[in-house]
Amino acid sequence: MLYVDGKWVEPGEAVIQPEDRGYNFGDGVYEVVRIYQGQFYHWDGHMKRLIRSAKELHMTLPWSEEELHAIGLELLKKNQIGSADDAILYMQVTRGAAPRQHDIPTGDIRPVLMAFARKKERPLHDLQHGITAKLVADIRWLRCDIKTLNLLGAVLVKQEAKNAGAADCILHRDGIVTECSAANLFAVKNGELYTHPANNLILHGITRQVIIDLAKENGITVHEEPFTTGFAQEADELFLSGTTTEVMPIITVDEKPVGTGQVGPVVRKLQELFEANIKQSVNV
Repeated sequence: MLYVDGKWVEPGEAVIQPEDRGYNFGDGVYEVVRIYQGQFYHWDGHMKRLIRSAKELHMTLPWSEEELHAIGLELLKKNQIGSADDAILYMQVTRGAAPRQHDIPTGDIRPVLMAFARKKERPLHDLQHGITAKLVADIRWLRCDIKTLNLLGAVLVKQEAKNAGAADCILHRDGIVTECSAANLFAVKNGELYTHPANNLILHGITRQVIIDLAKENGITVHEEPFTTGFAQEADELFLSGTTTEVMPIITVDEKPVGTGQVGPVVRKLQELFEANIKQSVNV
């Protein structure tokens, strides 16, 4: 069951207006909220980012956070996602339908909300054993801080990594590492964390911020500063972070081992801290 423009519909019943600007231009924003044991994880952070993304596109959302929360809860109910289930909630807002033109239309144009929820298990095997990555040039646009529907660049770099037999890519602009195809990236060197600063070249990840906060609270130094592909290749440990990927170890880059080629102690510590944070959030 989906929520589409004020209606509850089955997937095959969903209707998209041909001149919806989300369909024509990718003119819209979205969020993916993790659900652990039937409860939203860091809901407020996701809603704050959704509102910011819309504002950056000169969009005003006509729904309050309370209304969006109520829709999310109803989606869990209608899709039989209960207290024992891990899942995701996807919410997408397009600017709405208007005669096709490149500039932002004025007048009576109404944003369209589409949302769905579905069960999704945690990637426990990969969290335990790690994944592989490939260095790929970052071909995306220069406003990666806005969580828009324009994801073709991310699709292409992910496919390049997949074609090379890797699980994901590590993106770089002229040798400066940014992030991954749909996740932020951290390097570990001498027990300290390094990650690209949260500017326009990366998404301000909700999980990224949780990890930074947990690290600082537990005596792990965090450097939010650019670093090179060479630094990444010489790192003791690498991991990516995201809503559905959590604290995901990277054990090889371009088929060469990261550090020992095994999941390292700092990543394991952060995984433990993240696990405790999940349990705390669920039990609040």
